Amino acid sequence: MNFFFDQIPAAGSILNAGAVVLGSLVGLAFHSRLPQRYIGITFHGLGLLTLFLGVFMAQKTQNFLILAFSIVIGSIAGEFLDLDRQMNRLAEWTKAKIRSKNEKFTEGFMASSLLFCVGSMAILGALEEGMGGVPRLYVTKSLMDGMASIALAASLGIGVLFSAIPVLLYQGGMTLLAGTVQTFMTQPVIDEVSAAGGLLLIGIALSVLEIKTLKVINMLPALLAAGILASLFS
Repeated sequence: MNFFFDQIPAAGSILNAGAVVLGSLVGLAFHSRLPQRYIGITFHGLGLLTLFLGVFMAQKTQNFLILAFSIVIGSIAGEFLDLDRQMNRLAEWTKAKIRSKNEKFTEGFMASSLLFCVGSMAILGALEEGMGGVPRLYVTKSLMDGMASIALAASLGIGVLFSAIPVLLYQGGMTLLAGTVQTFMTQPVIDEVSAAGGLLLIGIALSVLEIKTLKVINMLPALLAAGILASLFS
């Protein structure tokens, strides 16, 4: 196992992405056999769990003003760039290429991508591995994401499987750049980025629970804004 982590760059991220793929395949096997009413109740249960996780993460903020300004600035930037439309186009293109008829493909892809990428474990795991350590955090995260992807794919379908791609790109990229971003990624910065990510998860939960559909993807720049503001004012 140590040879795998020592010889392959960003091996922890590869393991994490592989766990998402494996978990999704197991979930898809259940998806094809579960009656619709069981899929529906699982879907709502996941929405409640995502809501809880979002609230838990949002409370990590140490400065409410940083959280507030990061969401406002990030949302305006994302709306200007119209990231939601771009991501939807990418998801629909992928859906067409694989000839999927799953109505929740785009929702599954975007919800699971955010869920797997916005937590503090994604950042801390990249720093741990990027600085030469054994990626114990990513091993733990792989187990957690693998189990979560089973439930997500069982209710949302094959779109969850493709969330392995942003997991690999996001975490792998941070791992390779760990030496550069280490001084920037202080604990206050990680806390504020995680808190902003928690608000995004709350937005995803509201959509999953069919309470209110939000363009959460357009709020993604809030993560960058939170990091910058926290580095300047924390």
